[in-house]
Amino acid sequence: MIGDYQIVELAHGGKTLFSASYGEKMHPGLGPAAEAELLYVRQLRICERLQAQPGELVIWDVGLGAAANAIAALRATCGIPGQLRLVSFDHTSEPLAFALKNAAALGYLAGYEDQIGALLREQRVEFTNGESKVRWEFHLGDFPALMQSWSSRFSVPAQDKLKLELQHPPHAIFYDAFSPGKNPGMWTLPVMADLFRALDPARPCALTTYSRSTIIRATLLLAGFFVGVGHATGLKDETTIAANTLDLISEPLAGRWLERAARSDSAEPLREAVYSRRPIVEETMGKLRCHPQFGG
Repeated sequence: MIGDYQIVELAHGGKTLFSASYGEKMHPGLGPAAEAELLYVRQLRICERLQAQPGELVIWDVGLGAAANAIAALRATCGIPGQLRLVSFDHTSEPLAFALKNAAALGYLAGYEDQIGALLREQRVEFTNGESKVRWEFHLGDFPALMQSWSSRFSVPAQDKLKLELQHPPHAIFYDAFSPGKNPGMWTLPVMADLFRALDPARPCALTTYSRSTIIRATLLLAGFFVGVGHATGLKDETTIAANTLDLISEPLAGRWLERAARSDSAEPLREAVYSRRPIVEETMGKLRCHPQFGG
């Protein structure tokens, strides 16, 4: 064990990382490789979109952690001629460094150890991945602060290099922070609204996350996204997909969801980085009913 992290065995025999400070496992259902491939890569149709993309496909990897989602994207796309830009964000490099030192035990990093080592040292690496060309950057810092800084058009510290990457708005977003109960600052309405403003309206972009909670879906809707039901994975029978165009969502939330949200005891979005469970207030419900997804 190094600091906060340790390797734990899952019910099916696979291994993943456990964070003592958050009290949560990473990819606790199917394990890092399978869950990342199903929830993020397959659900966002990364391979199909890379094949159809004339230039580079840009993925924002929010919550780099031990890189399971990024590695899943690399493995899935290695046989596709194209250009892939991975832009990873996390407030710490500790889980990635720990995973690299324990790559043999974890398994899913095999073949990418050199690239991860370079990413840890330089915060960026360029390489050929089978048939594709990859640019992978790592922004080490507070994601909500970075988004707020960009959204407010304030300058950011040079070492963050965020302005450079915002010249490359995403086509897809892996949103994989620890849960709202343990990491509320990553799930607030201001953060999601800033993230939505970072998108290029002319560039279709979809986001997926493991949560199916009413509070997260309401937050994404109020931030400006269209929101739908995502694939089942591991311990969850549903996840969530959101996008800046309804065309990227196969099963959008419908009026029945609004009715359930109105009855829920935990639906009011977080406005600040303090977790709370509250029924939705009438003003918020009114805004949801006016969302274009529901005919408003």
